[in-house]
Amino acid sequence: MHRFDFKEMQEKISESFRPWQRSFQFWVRATNIYTGYKVFQLRVSLVKDAKKQEEMWERQHEQAADKIYFMCSDLGVFFLKIAQLLAKPDMAPAAWVKKLVTLCDQAPATPFDAVQLVLEKELGKSIDEIFDTFDEKPLGSASIAQVHRARVKGNKMNVVVKVQHPGIERLMMTDIRNLQLFALYMQKTDIKFDLHSITKEMEKQIGYEFDFKREANAMERIRCFLYANNKKSPVLVPRVLRDMVTKKVLVMEYINGIPILSIGEEMAKRGINPHGKIAEAAKHNILNSLSRAYGQMILKSGFFHADPHPGNILICKGQEVALLDYGQVKELPDKLRLGYANLVIAMADNNASRVSQSFWEMGLHTVAKCENEQQELLRLAQTLFDTKMPAGETVLQPFADDSSIKKIAVETFPEELFSVLRTVVLLRGLSVGMGVNYSCAQQWRSMAQEALLASGRVTRDSKGRSRRRASLRRLRAGS
Repeated sequence: MHRFDFKEMQEKISESFRPWQRSFQFWVRATNIYTGYKVFQLRVSLVKDAKKQEEMWERQHEQAADKIYFMCSDLGVFFLKIAQLLAKPDMAPAAWVKKLVTLCDQAPATPFDAVQLVLEKELGKSIDEIFDTFDEKPLGSASIAQVHRARVKGNKMNVVVKVQHPGIERLMMTDIRNLQLFALYMQKTDIKFDLHSITKEMEKQIGYEFDFKREANAMERIRCFLYANNKKSPVLVPRVLRDMVTKKVLVMEYINGIPILSIGEEMAKRGINPHGKIAEAAKHNILNSLSRAYGQMILKSGFFHADPHPGNILICKGQEVALLDYGQVKELPDKLRLGYANLVIAMADNNASRVSQSFWEMGLHTVAKCENEQQELLRLAQTLFDTKMPAGETVLQPFADDSSIKKIAVETFPEELFSVLRTVVLLRGLSVGMGVNYSCAQQWRSMAQEALLASGRVTRDSKGRSRRRASLRRLRAGS
């Protein structure tokens, strides 16, 4: 006769209530942070001295940073991704960045016995049957999975074993749906930007991350594209061990390197001045390789790695760049890809009227609240989709009172564009962190031109100059 297990019943009840507990914690904390800023806005509006206002804002950001830090730290899972997104020196207040950047690599590790259970269930054999060596201590742990170094039996190659945290999918989907509701409220009250579409795209993309078979296919597809379209691929992409891939386990080639943000420390260890000419040249070469790979993926292929945060980028011998973690990838429809190619050229050429045309073509609908609409549209495009920072600035504040987003309301933002936006923002944060200011629009201009030429959207005249073949009228007719 089956014996009643009270402890097991308690665990099941606790598990079923856990999403409700998380939702309650999120809304209590998010509401506290939001109302704190609203009350502060009233208080600071009564102060006339600009310097004093600035000091008050700094203190308010510091207080909010503490609250956001503890919310992300305590809830973990999806909110570690949010911390990662916010901890960029080009977007968030400095106090937020300083506090949240310490969370980016602090996802708690799953105990080894739980990892072993997942591995053996997924691969159908014991660890000892599969691996000669297996390091029980993970190389790193992220919000969805953690990775271990190992060596497969009969194969001298070192590998990385990526294992999904048990029960993580349900919690993360709960978190993102709470964020969607919060985003919907914010766009109706404070921020005239289509935040809800962005969070819907986040839900879709993160949902894909739980399927490691899909990730393995994406990794191989991008690897083949980059290696086939270059004499030497701008970035290294790990090889997959195809017979060791399941939905929750992924085994791939181990690539040895140092994290990109540790490059300054590594140079100092080797006696190289991190701010000298040699270091600056190395940083430019690294960013050039990484950005070139992204330009090719987005504009020529339309299928790209959509998560270039520093934890996914290694620097190997000879300044080679390795790009890891293909859980977040995106495939753009040709119409959107070519519309973005048109926008890249418009931004590179500072062509405001072409920006307006590109926005319409991509389905990005705006409403102007200012006189100089076209110039503000150009400024908005460069804020969202270019890596170059304005001269003398290291922080963009897109929701400040004088920002283009306040002057141009973004009523419709196509969900699929979010991955492009996120990629550009991460590349910009990376370049700011390395002290290199460059324009991806300028670097990608020729690639965008090639993409339009290949599609037949533009032709070349007898002198080799490109001419736009489709008129605005034809583009609006959907040609």
